[in-house]
Amino acid sequence: MSTPNEFLQELTKESVITRKTLERVPADKDDWRPHEKSRTIKELATHIAELPFYIIMALTTDEFDLQANANEPPVINNNEDLLNMFDNAIAAAKAQLEAANEKDLLPTWSLKNGGEVQISLSRGGLLRYALNEMIHHRAQLGVYFRLLDIPVPRTYGPTADEPGYL
Repeated sequence: MSTPNEFLQELTKESVITRKTLERVPADKDDWRPHEKSRTIKELATHIAELPFYIIMALTTDEFDLQANANEPPVINNNEDLLNMFDNAIAAAKAQLEAANEKDLLPTWSLKNGGEVQISLSRGGLLRYALNEMIHHRAQLGVYFRLLDIPVPRTYGPTADEPGYL
């Protein structure tokens, strides 16, 4: 199992790559989606920007019920709002990880829907899930960029648009 410090190091590294990706979200394509079943680019980018809040939730709660906590998505009017939301989420998640210890990762955390458990895992497991989710959706955004002819930033290695390594 990873320690809070290891999660902090990983979040720090991934947040730099993710922010670079979010910086490229086009302001004039908010409603664009590659398929009718896909999220719009604005919905996807907003979801990515809010994922670090899951780290805070993992370390401060034992469960989350989707029905009981249904709310409107945050209002993002422009790329500055998106980046501010992401930066604030990252800063808060880092602070939470800096204050955590290994025992904080052990308790069980559950995602519920109307009281019915959908997922149950350790708090450390939820941290891993949140980081994986951020990476996964960032890659989806890269596909959106490719389809819109927006340069795809390098992540762990070069892309056709950005040769070389970080």
